[in-house]
Amino acid sequence: MISLYVTYVRICVFLMSQFYNFSRGLVFFTFSVIFIDDPVNQIFTKMKIILLFTLLLCFFSRELFSQTDSTYKEGWNPSGVLSLNISQVAFKDWSLGGENSYALTSINDFKGAYKQKKVLWKNNLKITLGQTKIGDNDLQSSDNELFFESIFSYDIGWVVDPYGAITFNTVLLNGYNYDSVPAVQTSAFLDPGYLVESFGFTYERTKNFNTRLGIAFKETFTNTFTQYTDDPLTSGTVETFKFETGIESVTNVNWNFYENLSYSSKLSLFSAFDQLNVWDVAWDNTMTGKINDFVNASLSFKLVYDVDQSLRTQLKESLQIGFTYTLF
Repeated sequence: MISLYVTYVRICVFLMSQFYNFSRGLVFFTFSVIFIDDPVNQIFTKMKIILLFTLLLCFFSRELFSQTDSTYKEGWNPSGVLSLNISQVAFKDWSLGGENSYALTSINDFKGAYKQKKVLWKNNLKITLGQTKIGDNDLQSSDNELFFESIFSYDIGWVVDPYGAITFNTVLLNGYNYDSVPAVQTSAFLDPGYLVESFGFTYERTKNFNTRLGIAFKETFTNTFTQYTDDPLTSGTVETFKFETGIESVTNVNWNFYENLSYSSKLSLFSAFDQLNVWDVAWDNTMTGKINDFVNASLSFKLVYDVDQSLRTQLKESLQIGFTYTLF
């Protein structure tokens, strides 16, 4: 069964490399090997996931590379978007039942890329905050993230370019597990915090598609919530800092497939060298429909698998309408 699955992966890689290019085949292979060591009874389900991912890449690729204004101009290329999404339900003397509720989500995304001959320096700061209130219950956090990324690459004339990157993320507000009564706090600002330094090679010939693969150093630090850093094998000692060296792969897709519709996706993978059969996965997808210059509707889906956070695959989906303002 395992050999059949490995053969399937190789066929997919061959098709990707033949129809497009080796680099995208390599990206797909990196995504695929996560699943090779899984139990046999999970293989076919994950084969379906990989097949879907393959079809998406095949379908998007030609459009991604044919779009106009897809390369960086010399000098600074800034962009900044402020979004406020709203959901609200209200009842009064409603005989069929129901509770008043509302949800607010603020997404602030700032990017700045500097291009100078063979040098490309990209920066991204994203702040997401969301609150939900149902009936007489207290406010609950639905989105809570601070993310920063800085990538420096140099064009050496190859298909791929060497790069160095720094990534940092944490929560801004206290996070809670609302499945427990009362709610149990699980995180706070910089508790945990994640810092990743990496270097390797990146493929980027357009703003719409880029991928990188390299060696990474992942540092996790905590204060109170040491479940993210503590090593269960060291009895009598509680670690508040965790250092891992491993492999990192990050792929970004941004596709405007209609005048008022766009799709963005970010797939981040990390595996420590001492546990190459275990991968941290974060796959963030957003489909946005532009209603007018200030109002958008969005559908987002995020998948997270990190054994330091949970042994289960975490999923989050949201459908929202809100106000959007482009700063530059």
